Amino acid sequence: MAEATIGVIGGSGLYEIEGFSDVEEHDVSTPFGKPSDPIVVGTLQGQRVAFLPRHGHGHRILPSEVNARANLHALKSLGVERILAVNACGSLREGIAPSHIVIPDQIIDRTQGRTGTFFGNGLVVHVSLAEPFCPQLSAVLYDAVKKTGATVHKGGTYVCIQGPRFSTKAESHMYRAWGADIIGMTLIPEAVLAREAEMCYASLALSTDYDVWHETEAPVTADMVVQTLLANVETAKKAISEVVPLVPADRDCGCDSALSVAIQTARDCIPGRIKQELNLLLGKYLD
Repeated sequence: MAEATIGVIGGSGLYEIEGFSDVEEHDVSTPFGKPSDPIVVGTLQGQRVAFLPRHGHGHRILPSEVNARANLHALKSLGVERILAVNACGSLREGIAPSHIVIPDQIIDRTQGRTGTFFGNGLVVHVSLAEPFCPQLSAVLYDAVKKTGATVHKGGTYVCIQGPRFSTKAESHMYRAWGADIIGMTLIPEAVLAREAEMCYASLALSTDYDVWHETEAPVTADMVVQTLLANVETAKKAISEVVPLVPADRDCGCDSALSVAIQTARDCIPGRIKQELNLLLGKYLD
């Protein structure tokens, strides 16, 4: 029986959700190891919601160290179908000021060495990521943020860098020239894995700074991020509370059938161990 159909992955500064009732904690194991923290499931606005802090309580996990495969698999094992990801980001555009919110619709991947798939080891799968965010869930999230009174931008390209360092000025100007609007360290491989797991995925990107490109603003520092982040997190909490009752019961976005045309390996050639380990993701296609 599903524990929750909506999942929230908290980013920097968001380590718990207020207003939960009937709270349960799940210490989940997966074929990919342990998630960042135990998953807390509670009732919010009449819906069961699962919450997982991406960096762990106390912010102890680097962006490149996050076990995204374990996080996504654990959430899916609890019945989660839709994920609301909270991501701190820097702005690459004058019009996206610190404290503004962005609901991105595109990603540029500049990470290195992160495991970006559940598959391999005898199983070849190629999912489509032309539209990396669920349009249905993103639209609902945008409406929810508007209800909080915050300034929110619909759409935008998020460039995901490796971190943990911030950009050089040359890199920041390059990303602007590429057409990127915001910059962060955490959407990859999360968005990819959500698509492979046939989960709807949308990002609540919290602008904290102007990165290092701005001529009249000081280059970003960790202290600068934290100062703006505290206010942003309060907006994020309000938005999450607003979005939960707005999420429609039916998924008509196509995210729930992303693997239907993506599995390339002949079914009888998929190793038995892989079939067993990935039954949660593949079971309906292997029967």
